[in-house]
Amino acid sequence: MTVEAGPRIAVLDYGIGNLRSAEKALEHVGADAFLTADPDRVERADAVVLPGVGAFGRCREALSESGLDQVALDAVASGRPFLGICVGMQLLYEESDESPGVTGLGVLSGRVQRLPAGVKHPQMQWNQVDLVSESPLFDGLGERPWMYFVHSFAPEVTGDVIGTCDYGGAVTAAVQHEMVFATQFHPEKSGTAGLALLRNFVRLAATATVS
Repeated sequence: MTVEAGPRIAVLDYGIGNLRSAEKALEHVGADAFLTADPDRVERADAVVLPGVGAFGRCREALSESGLDQVALDAVASGRPFLGICVGMQLLYEESDESPGVTGLGVLSGRVQRLPAGVKHPQMQWNQVDLVSESPLFDGLGERPWMYFVHSFAPEVTGDVIGTCDYGGAVTAAVQHEMVFATQFHPEKSGTAGLALLRNFVRLAATATVS
C-alpha cells in the first residue's frame, strides 16, 4: 500500500540554535519537513517555518548572511502558510529593543519590547495562552492551552495578536496576519498541545497544496 506523503515544509537553516527540533516535530505530525538553506527547495515547499533562539541582532545578521532573509520575504509574499517560532517570530517585526538599530523583516507592524518589569527575565516556564481571536492554528486546543516559553522580549500587542499570556501583564504569545502565523512559545517543546498546533499548521500546508 502506498503511503501518501505529507505536505513539504521547509525549515529555514540559517545556522542558529537547534533548528532540527522543529523539523523533527513537524515530521512527527505528518509533514515532509526538511531543513534547508536552498532557495529553490524553499520555493517548491508548500509551507515555510522560521525558527530562532538567542539574540534578535545575531539572528537577523545570520539570516542576512545566509541570504534567507529575502527567501523568507518571498515565501510570505507567495501567500503560502508561514510560521515564525520564538525569535523567528520577533524577526518578522520592524525592530527590537534588544538590538537597537537592527531592522527586522517588517512583515508585521510593531516593535519587540522587553518583558514587563517586576517579573523574572527570561520567562522560562509553562504558561497558558489566552486566545483573543479565532485562528485555525489553535483549532481543537481549547481556550487556554499550556505552552512552553523561553524569552525576555516579546512583540507589542497589536491587532495581529491572536493569543496572549499573563506575565506581569498581557504579553504577545501568538499572532496571525493573513497566512503568516507566529508563536513566541516553542510548540516543538510544548508537549501534546504544541504538537496539536503544529498538526494544524501541517493541515494548513496540505490545504494549500490543492488550493
